[in-house]
Amino acid sequence: MDIDKKYDNYDFPVTAAEPQNGHAGHLNQQQIAQVHQLRMMLEAEGYTDRLDTLTLLRFLRARKWDVNLSKAMFIDTEKWRKKTKLDETVPTWNYPEKPEVAKYYKQFYHKTDKDGRPIYIETLGGIDLTAMYKITTSERMLTNLAVEYERLADPRLPACSRKVGNLLETCCTIMDLQGVTLTKVPSVYSYVRSASEISQNYYPERLGKLFLINAPWGFSTVWSVVKGWLDPVTVKKIHILGSSYQTELLKHVDRESLPVEFGGTCRCDGGCENSDAGPWHDPEWARPAWWEKTEEKIIQNDGSKIETAQEAPAAEPVLVAEKAQDEIKGEAKQAATA
Repeated sequence: MDIDKKYDNYDFPVTAAEPQNGHAGHLNQQQIAQVHQLRMMLEAEGYTDRLDTLTLLRFLRARKWDVNLSKAMFIDTEKWRKKTKLDETVPTWNYPEKPEVAKYYKQFYHKTDKDGRPIYIETLGGIDLTAMYKITTSERMLTNLAVEYERLADPRLPACSRKVGNLLETCCTIMDLQGVTLTKVPSVYSYVRSASEISQNYYPERLGKLFLINAPWGFSTVWSVVKGWLDPVTVKKIHILGSSYQTELLKHVDRESLPVEFGGTCRCDGGCENSDAGPWHDPEWARPAWWEKTEEKIIQNDGSKIETAQEAPAAEPVLVAEKAQDEIKGEAKQAATA
């Protein structure tokens, strides 16, 4: 790996624990040259941010080391960031409706797995978009997802890397499918698809392991078809587990890191879903994130006004969701075409 101080100002380990082709610390000369080539091509088109080696490596791996495709993916991501004003949003983002949304759909980071990676947990069985859009909007939910990806990149992963002493770039995801029935599939699918498009198109190479627990009857049949559409590298990261998932899951996650409702022993004050417990809050490992270093004073943000179904025509929340999903589909189509 060729470190250039002009771009690479890391304050955490930058070598992966295991030798993996195309990963930091384990590059061949051609791959190093491709990093430089991609950077020069992007600079030639006026891009100056996020040109560090680790970021460019993720885009190159995501596009099988095709520099032109990697460039297209990077540019699409930068256009999306600019369109959504993500860099301005992250430092001041507040999501006060999260506790209410969590009654239907929990999304949270909580401690680390046995490899030291952040654990991300989602519960999909309670999703009720009609009820949720009385509390928030699809646009705000997707913005919150993007902000959490930014905070995964910094400060969560750097803190975890410092603690274990080697580079960590991915997280361990647990998706609980308990309660997902055929009648709920359309609404669950519509949102998860939009969220997945954001992660795949704009945050490549962030999935370490994915455990789908409490998979309903018949899911294995669906999965046998779906995995044929996925990259074999991605398929290897996904583990389909039924209701007797704990034995397998505990091979990867210590009991004390797992909330009690998933078979662990952790009972955080106020609920594990609200604690955000992890090395990123430990003074020994934590450092200020990029969005905490902005020169401008961070303003107090109590959350923008959320116009819900009680305050507006009943159809409006649905239209907001459809608009947000249409925009994401457009972005995804552009990425695929590129």
